[in-house]
Amino acid sequence: MPAFLSPPAVIHGEHTVKTSEIVTDVLGRHPDAAWASRVESIAASTGIEARGWMLPLQTAVAPGRGNGLPAAGADATRAALAREGVTGPDADRVIAALEAIPAPQTVAERTAPAWAAVQEYGERAARGALQIAGLDASDIDCVITSNSTTPALPGLDVSLANRLPLRDDVLLLPATQWACIAGTRSLALAADLVAADPDRVVLVVISEALSTTYQPADDTLESLIVRLLFADTAVAAVVTGRPRPESALRLDSAWHHTLPGTQDLHRLDTRADGTHFVMDRRGPRAVQETVTAMWAWLQERYGEDPEAWHPDVLLAHPGGTRVLEYMEQTMPEAWPSGLLEFSRDSYTSGNRGGAAVFDIMRRAYDAGQPAGSRAVLYAAAPGLTATALEGQWL
Repeated sequence: MPAFLSPPAVIHGEHTVKTSEIVTDVLGRHPDAAWASRVESIAASTGIEARGWMLPLQTAVAPGRGNGLPAAGADATRAALAREGVTGPDADRVIAALEAIPAPQTVAERTAPAWAAVQEYGERAARGALQIAGLDASDIDCVITSNSTTPALPGLDVSLANRLPLRDDVLLLPATQWACIAGTRSLALAADLVAADPDRVVLVVISEALSTTYQPADDTLESLIVRLLFADTAVAAVVTGRPRPESALRLDSAWHHTLPGTQDLHRLDTRADGTHFVMDRRGPRAVQETVTAMWAWLQERYGEDPEAWHPDVLLAHPGGTRVLEYMEQTMPEAWPSGLLEFSRDSYTSGNRGGAAVFDIMRRAYDAGQPAGSRAVLYAAAPGLTATALEGQWL
């Protein structure tokens, strides 16, 4: 450090999915769920009226290409029925009924179109970031990528190397499991890379199709909340070791934190019908512990007098508005109000996972930040792990 960051490019999911559409879908599938009578109030409590997805809602809820027949097929099913004394027209009716039952989408059916979208959106964000920074693909020395819900090998890094295209000696650093801290941690890594070589140019690309976790068959309250929260977004930005005319933010220091024994509070489970995001209700309280640790880091760095130093903006992605409220309650009283304005604004159109901090940063940049004003970037992710950075607007 220091490192210099150009304004990020942000590509929102182009398919608008209204909360009312999700409520209708959920109630149509789970009218007898224990929480069915509270769906509308739960949806309203998120503060999200619509979010952008890379693919339409119809793609997420469509049945798979299979049906209710066992994997062995119709002949094996007919033989099994015969062993139970069911033959002739009766067996025909059973098989016809099984064939009429739509099967859920498989992992491949869910993931393939989402992965294609992640690559397309990632390329668009990368090209946007290069244009903003006034650079060409040939100027890039390193690419850091992240995408959590669409695993692939080769990954987004190799895809971008071919799509942009990049030089064949570019260092590719994929980080598919960073999830919600992808924005802050990729910047911290990029800052370390340019500190080692100030002439190095790093491109960060995060492309998240979180809608892949929309699982129509799930009837848990946690699954309902997941369906209501997530949005799809691709973001990208250029980090350099020397200031450029296009640079918007100088990053001065970074902080990392991992909370032991919390690895099961938030996680992805891959099942026969695709990826499921599993949340534990203890999660927000655990995230709060990382916030407390971040306050301690800032206090150690700048002293205990909150009037001597304070951020002018907090670009924070702690996973939801509940922890944002905790941040407001626990930050020093002398700090100005409204530090989390842009973080709250971002959440009104969905949780963007690893792309969130870049989206929040773009909102702050577009609103205009005085040169020399101070910024703190913070995010927490499944693990629980957190990364924060602090710096100044240029």
